[in-house]
Amino acid sequence: MSNIITFEMRNNVGVITINNPPANALNFEVKKHISENFDFCMSNSECKGLVITSEGRMFIAGADISEFGIETPEGIPELEDVIRKIELAPKPVIAALNGMALGGGMELAMGCHYRLADPSVTVGQPEVNLGFIPGGGGTQRLPRLVGPELALEMIVTGKPINATKAFEAGAIDEIIDEDLVESAIQLALSQAKKPDELRRTGDLNEKIKDVDPKVFDNWRQKISSKSRNMRSPFECINTVEAATKIGFDAGLAYEREVFIELRDSDEGKSMRHMFFAERGVAKIPDIPKETKTQNINKVAIIGSGTMGGGIAMNFANVGIPAVVVDINEDALKIGLDRVKNNYLSSVAKGRMSQEKMDQTMNLISGATNYSEIADSDIVIEAVFEDMDLKKKIFKELDQVCKPETILASNTSTLDINEIADSTNRPDKVCGTHFFSPANIMKLLENVRTEKSSKETIATVMGLAKKIKKTGVLVGVGDGFVGNRMLHISARIAEFMVEEGALPWQIDKVIYDFGFPMGPFSMNDLAGVDVRYLIRQEQKKLYGERRQSVIIDNVYNTGRYGQKTNAGWYDYEVGSRKGKPSPLIEDLIIQTSTQLGIKRRTFSDQEILETYIYSMINTGAKVLEEKLAIRASDIDVIWHYGYGFPRYKGGPMFYADLIGLHKVYDGICELNEKYGDWVRPAELIEQLVREGKGFKDFQL
Repeated sequence: MSNIITFEMRNNVGVITINNPPANALNFEVKKHISENFDFCMSNSECKGLVITSEGRMFIAGADISEFGIETPEGIPELEDVIRKIELAPKPVIAALNGMALGGGMELAMGCHYRLADPSVTVGQPEVNLGFIPGGGGTQRLPRLVGPELALEMIVTGKPINATKAFEAGAIDEIIDEDLVESAIQLALSQAKKPDELRRTGDLNEKIKDVDPKVFDNWRQKISSKSRNMRSPFECINTVEAATKIGFDAGLAYEREVFIELRDSDEGKSMRHMFFAERGVAKIPDIPKETKTQNINKVAIIGSGTMGGGIAMNFANVGIPAVVVDINEDALKIGLDRVKNNYLSSVAKGRMSQEKMDQTMNLISGATNYSEIADSDIVIEAVFEDMDLKKKIFKELDQVCKPETILASNTSTLDINEIADSTNRPDKVCGTHFFSPANIMKLLENVRTEKSSKETIATVMGLAKKIKKTGVLVGVGDGFVGNRMLHISARIAEFMVEEGALPWQIDKVIYDFGFPMGPFSMNDLAGVDVRYLIRQEQKKLYGERRQSVIIDNVYNTGRYGQKTNAGWYDYEVGSRKGKPSPLIEDLIIQTSTQLGIKRRTFSDQEILETYIYSMINTGAKVLEEKLAIRASDIDVIWHYGYGFPRYKGGPMFYADLIGLHKVYDGICELNEKYGDWVRPAELIEQLVREGKGFKDFQL
């Protein structure tokens, strides 16, 4: 008997209990033993029926996706075959849902004749989030139980529903408050007396008759923008639609065909990579799980600008009081009013109740004196990118705050080691680099200095999770990880503009690849003046290299982006949608002439490879310099911080996907054009030489 499956006879009913923590995933062994115990029960004349349940807080959270790509061992049945034979069983099979039933777990439950559930249960089909569709009959059985519209909502979005909604819709048959398994046993005994009336989901056709085709067309239109370039969400719609048009067995065969295609596609591989990468960022080799952390019960933020206010909202949203500090009451009022307006917007859109807004706003207060935040557990500095100013602030905070207070900087580019050395508590200093808008963007780069203690790092990593951010640990370096890579790729994009491309051509290529916007639209959003000032600082580090002249020339026109209604693009007042600017095009041509460059044509493919390859090369250097722990950490940063498409897996995974040798050859060509900005990383040379990829890299 397996130790992850137990089987017992209770009152002439077989009870299979799955105990495969943490998620009770349907791995090879679980499937094998469910099948074997099912066969035993069906062939045993004393067994009147079967109950399937699990230990813990989950019924089954899905298949074991770590086994995808591994050939099924001999003697192990496929999940869809196990489910089908359960559905066709001559004796009643009851699913006793003790917790979440997701993916393959929900499909197994739908193959059973009846489903009883604990009140805490949620059910769903989240496979689309991994780049494929349900493959165990989910697209065919769910619409038969709940109707096509709710099935589409659950399968296309991947969002689960609670027990009450599942019961009302028909996904589960009864909510059981007391002894769930005993209730399932009694139901099995009752149904065993009338085997001809067993309810097989595949035979239920009432809810899939005469469905208006517009239901499916409307969903295709609904997801067309958000799911551009992706196949899996649209195949979810196609397979659910098939359930309403073709027979059940044909529908299962069609679903299986599509499932296998998507599972083995680059989209599926990329989405699964991101699934594991997100869970990997919390693993820090030298900081064990049991590392002591500090309690964070009060937070202070220095600076009440857009970033400071956004940071405060993150803490208030999870019930942690936040004090925003600024130089005077007028500045403070402007900042807090901005926060209030953000919440009012959420109320107006129905995302928050007025009562919840009032409760949350009461957790955010203002101060103009550091003495008012002396008892804070963490202080996050979020002022202008000026080293002298930041060092002055940290020195003053060090003198005022209690000894155990963590002092964190939100700097996106400056050397936090230098900032830490301005205090007498360098072990309590770190970076917490929020991305703008801070109350919305999910990424948080936590920066470890040379002297940050393990307790400090463990605390801020845990804090990221508490405020619902994806925290990634990075090291101190120019731009840390994300901005270090962005600054190189954006610079190379400007070189392409000086040589013959136009900003809107580059932006379209990058948008079509899957980014939410291209580098020039992003620059207009962040501010041309901001990039210009960063470049002035970077010239101190890279002054001997080729510098972008076009960014200086655009800056000198006073066109700073959306905030001035003019940057690389022209903007109508109040609009964020830019239009190609004839003035900028003329300025670009003049700049090329000024530099003695004969403009040439760039193909879309050349633009894409130049931009992405330069990004990948810088990512490799980040790994060489130990600014990131894993290549997959870089992928997480670029997805959540910069919008690298999830279905491409992040820049480092994408490099492995298309072939690192191909990327290396392209980087060598770029090196000839752009010099040290794209000097091939030694790590890439080594990995190509050894026939390896970034997936094989370890610090």
